[in-house]
Amino acid sequence: MKKIGFLSFGHWTPSRPSVARSARDVLQQSIELAVAAEQLGAAGAYFRVHHFARQLGSPFPLLAAVGARTSRIEIGTAVIDMRYENPFYMVENAGAADLISNGRLQLGISRGSPEQVIEGWRHFGYAPPEGGTDADLGRRHAEVFLDLLRGEGFARPNPRPMFPNPPGLLRLEPHSPGLRDRIWWGSASNATAIWAAQHGMNLQSSTLKEDESGEPFHVQQARQIRIFRQAWTDAGHTREPRVSVSRSIFALMNDLDRAYFGRDESSDQIGLIDNMRAVFGRSYAAEPDVLVEALRGDEAIAEADTLLLTVPNTLGVDYNAHVIESILTHVAPALGWR
Repeated sequence: MKKIGFLSFGHWTPSRPSVARSARDVLQQSIELAVAAEQLGAAGAYFRVHHFARQLGSPFPLLAAVGARTSRIEIGTAVIDMRYENPFYMVENAGAADLISNGRLQLGISRGSPEQVIEGWRHFGYAPPEGGTDADLGRRHAEVFLDLLRGEGFARPNPRPMFPNPPGLLRLEPHSPGLRDRIWWGSASNATAIWAAQHGMNLQSSTLKEDESGEPFHVQQARQIRIFRQAWTDAGHTREPRVSVSRSIFALMNDLDRAYFGRDESSDQIGLIDNMRAVFGRSYAAEPDVLVEALRGDEAIAEADTLLLTVPNTLGVDYNAHVIESILTHVAPALGWR
């Protein structure tokens, strides 16, 4: 069995073909799609975070709203760029959103991908440590965030507070017990997968990865997952970690599906991203029986416990609900995912 959810990049554009033409459109439609996905039996509603872009940039109001409108579905990010985050304020926001959802938050965080502007985190007031890189900045913010999520007191109370304090050092509030175990690290390499395991985070692996062997994408990603699990065991953690992979998968059920995706004969691609040689995984689009056979050969999906379906959110809630339902109904059972 696998948990199957969707991942939305939350694009909006004023162009005519798009159903999401404004920030308000994409925010409201994101909530409605999460509600529809829960009704269809999907396990997760995840959202990508980008700054300085016509995409979702402030995740916690959206996560809280989805939490208030749903009751079962997991609600997450993939990923929050930690170079831009104040870990202290983020702990408060995350705690509040998790409590609103009754403990359903699954927060994916990472160093982040190339952004829309040059060194955008500097506009947010952050800079790498002396002699360090922006990756060091993101990982340091992540470490502080993880430490604060434990909920231990660290701040000396004012002897003359406005309101009475509990005894001892104070922690950030609201605190949501258990959220620390529901933090994921978005990893693009074997080394960062090991780092995530050592820090007790679940693993998110997307549709691109550092090309470390020249093998097909899904083979390298499957190896990354196995390396992560071994590092988790070596670190001595007691709980079972979770692993998610993302894929673009479309079952061609009707003429509209074929018009949108029927010409998709994609394969792995090689490219440079942030001076890293990366391998980008293929998309899958075919009639359900053909799709089932193609997906049987994806080693990384087989290794993961969670599959996130990347959805074309600009095509609207109804169409994306159809995309999700097609996979849940006509593909997942044949593969033993449900």
